Amino acid sequence: MHADAPVARAVVGKKPTAQPGGPVSGLPADGPGTDKKATPFLRRLWTAMRFHPWMYAFILPGLGFFLLFHYIPLLGNVIAFQDYSPFLGITGSRWVGLDNFTALVRDPEVINAIVNTLVISFLQLAFAFPAPIALAIFLNSLLSERIKRWIQTVVYLPHFLSWVIVIALWQQVLGGAGSLARGLELVGIDSVNIMSDPSTFKLLVVAQVVWKDVGWGTIIFFAAISTISAELYESAAVDGAGPWRRIWHVTLPGLLPVTVMLLILQLGNVLTVGFEQLLLQQPAVGAGAAQVIDTFVYFRGIAGGDWGVSTAVGLVKGVIGTVLVLGANRLAKRLGTDGLF
Repeated sequence: MHADAPVARAVVGKKPTAQPGGPVSGLPADGPGTDKKATPFLRRLWTAMRFHPWMYAFILPGLGFFLLFHYIPLLGNVIAFQDYSPFLGITGSRWVGLDNFTALVRDPEVINAIVNTLVISFLQLAFAFPAPIALAIFLNSLLSERIKRWIQTVVYLPHFLSWVIVIALWQQVLGGAGSLARGLELVGIDSVNIMSDPSTFKLLVVAQVVWKDVGWGTIIFFAAISTISAELYESAAVDGAGPWRRIWHVTLPGLLPVTVMLLILQLGNVLTVGFEQLLLQQPAVGAGAAQVIDTFVYFRGIAGGDWGVSTAVGLVKGVIGTVLVLGANRLAKRLGTDGLF
């Protein structure tokens, strides 16, 4: 009994320490004898902020950014139910109920914009989304670090160019007076102007997206590949698996969680296909091929002054994106992956 007294005193006087996966140091832990109702969320949050003030201070700039530029502007969606006039303001504009949404269904320009948006989004999911995965796997298979870094540098650079510069470069190559047209004329073939051809414009848009962002998109896949244990590749090689088998049975399963996460996020932006890129090229191919939801909102709302209809389009777009994210996340969980949240 006397021998155990110093041990007991040491245990009682020991400061609580954080264990991996356990409660935060110094905070009350939830256990069989802890009443969660006695420690509501706000009280526990305040206690955590007292123990770790600087950790929460780092959150404030990001939280303020999203509140100021993302959540507070959502209140402006009330314009979708008004015949809004900037001179009268929200309080002075006349309420029209669902008239703006009814006008969307009857407007052929809206239908054309939705069809173009969906077609471009589908093409981007089919070609632009898997392109960084393929490039990351290819670069990871290179043995020479020097060649790998050189290729990475080259494919990263277009991401930092604005769409104005990108469109100008493509115009110099594929335009009516570009390098391709002149080369065809030299060999006696009629020149072509791919940049102003409405029939191939959607494929052109996807090709521009791949060229500009495929290198930047490989960064997150490189990070995912680096977490795959080298022992898995060694075990597969010992079992007689060749390079393609190792990619199929080791690399791709290792990339599956991050791929599912990015796919869910991409589905949330399925109705957003690049405003600036399409706005710059619309005069060359016409609204029939290049009009999408974002450009429709710009021309109808900001340029045309029909604020109610354009806000209704944006509201429907946001609701559909939210539903797609929630649905894709639930489907991913049912298929056995972690999902996004």
